[in-house]
Amino acid sequence: MDKTLRTAATGLTAQQRYVEIISNNLSNVNTTGYKKVRPEFQDLLYETLRPAGNVARSGVEPLNEVQIGSGTELVSTKKIFRQGDISQTNNPLDLAISGEGFFIIRKPDSTYSFTRDGSFQLNRNGEITTSQGYLLEPGFSIPNDALEILISRDGVVSMLLEGATDEQVLGQLELARFINPGGLRSMGNNLYAETPASGAAIFEQPASINTGEIIQSHLEASNVDIVEEMVNMINAQRAYELNSKSVRTADEILATAVNLKR
Repeated sequence: MDKTLRTAATGLTAQQRYVEIISNNLSNVNTTGYKKVRPEFQDLLYETLRPAGNVARSGVEPLNEVQIGSGTELVSTKKIFRQGDISQTNNPLDLAISGEGFFIIRKPDSTYSFTRDGSFQLNRNGEITTSQGYLLEPGFSIPNDALEILISRDGVVSMLLEGATDEQVLGQLELARFINPGGLRSMGNNLYAETPASGAAIFEQPASINTGEIIQSHLEASNVDIVEEMVNMINAQRAYELNSKSVRTADEILATAVNLKR
């Protein structure tokens, strides 16, 4: 009966983790470029009470083994990089990616991070940065007398100066993509880090292959489906209640067994 308690405890822990993941998804429903997380569980080791091929007293060989499981555990959390809704903001420094790419962010230690959050702004040097002040890579310096900043779908950055009739090209943006984006590590601040599971970043020009196009004056919303998450929350709650009932049932059976001698 102790096995029942341990097995039910793994179920309680797993459902608690599931609720924590759902809560995080719901709390980020308005986070720009957020990608929902899906937990993945697996069953634990099994105790084999009777292996297949063991001939019983009747001389008949049983077809199936007799096994009892040990519960479940959370083995991974997977980011679902489904495209979020893209909405217009009329801010020229708001950029959305329609496709699989990521903006490249250079941190103060010269390492790269990656994001789907395209809500950029200018710092005092005229450089394009994230809301935390991290630089968009490759960097550009936009002068104070620029009347308009233009970013094409293939990443060409240009500006229109006062008194000029032609646009002046500043440079070319690049996007990164990964063989397995689900393997990226979340760093907070809407940033991801490359891992061995994600593979090395592939830097490409926007609008090429599957990297995606850049849409200026737009932002990508979170891809969390509130209704789906609420249904998952109810299912997790019911599963937690059933596992707790298993604990109570095991406790009652143990109490009955202890009282048999009385």
